[in-house]
Amino acid sequence: MTPGRAADDLDTAVALGVRALREAAGLDWSARAAGLEWSRRDTAVHLAGDLTGFAAQLAARASGGYLPLLVDAAPAAAPGALIDLVEAAGRLLGAAVRAAGPGDRAWHPAGAADADGFAAMGVTEVLVHTHDILSGAGGTAWEAPADLSARVLARLFPHVAARRHHATGGGPWAALLWATGRADLPGLPRPRVWRWYNEPVRGRGVTLCEISPALAADLCAGGTGGFAWPADGPAEGTRLAAGTVVKAREDGTYRPGWGAYAIVRDQDRRAVGGIGFHAAPDGDGRAEIGYDLVPSGRGAGHATEALRALCAWAFAQPGVSALYAGADDANAPSRAVLRRAGFRRTGHVAGTGWYALTPQERGTAPETL
Repeated sequence: MTPGRAADDLDTAVALGVRALREAAGLDWSARAAGLEWSRRDTAVHLAGDLTGFAAQLAARASGGYLPLLVDAAPAAAPGALIDLVEAAGRLLGAAVRAAGPGDRAWHPAGAADADGFAAMGVTEVLVHTHDILSGAGGTAWEAPADLSARVLARLFPHVAARRHHATGGGPWAALLWATGRADLPGLPRPRVWRWYNEPVRGRGVTLCEISPALAADLCAGGTGGFAWPADGPAEGTRLAAGTVVKAREDGTYRPGWGAYAIVRDQDRRAVGGIGFHAAPDGDGRAEIGYDLVPSGRGAGHATEALRALCAWAFAQPGVSALYAGADDANAPSRAVLRRAGFRRTGHVAGTGWYALTPQERGTAPETL
């Protein structure tokens, strides 16, 4: 998306959603929305709050967290008034998106976002919550346009293929419902947890999607973490790394960005492995990195490209002085990945070779061995 297209998409989503909601104003708005613990009324208020909150974040260029903003509606507000509230909130976000400059960014838990990102988040909220409200008790199924769905999938859900299910008639809208935990797809049960990504780490042929504590807990419990894996995934090492994220959250030491990531293959949007840090950098700015791939994902250079991309991200953070990793003597492919990414061998302890990379050394790595 471009900012102009993003704002236009937001206008379109709000107009379509509001029109569909007005046609359903005669339903029981105290009944539960589909798949949620909220009523239709509460879902509409939540949607208005999301849109208003996005507008406020972007307008203020908020950098440290959410602004202390709360949106509510009078208890006696009729459905029509709630829909007016949603429409007004959508217009506020559209105005904030159009007023933002190219470099303006604001905080969001899914990663700092520019105007394009906040518009895409707004479109997603409008589409899926319109679906929730209309598909509740007594309602009927509602379908969002394929082009809108495809663009927000491309912008916010790099781990979901918009076109994978055209043969089954689902298309991008079905994929967006799956991505947000609202539907099954052929061969893919709906994820128990999900998230979107405002700024995933991009590599050549792969995208790294951070495994947040909620996704990590699902992986530890035997779930998918919200990703589509090949039949031989996720690997045990990825589940162990997820457990480290969960423990760090419990201990209060979790730092966003310095945990585990899923390695998503751009070709088909399948997660084929994991990569990440054992912990945030120590007092000297050093962090240990590790990775693994499912057997079916090996031999295509994905680990090398993921490692290069994550190293680039790490060295763009303040105070990082070095990255290091260990590779068992028996694991020749892992040692080759480290060498291709520019790591130099620094020592050997009990069957494990240790390698390091500094900011000055990055970029000197050979393309191939």
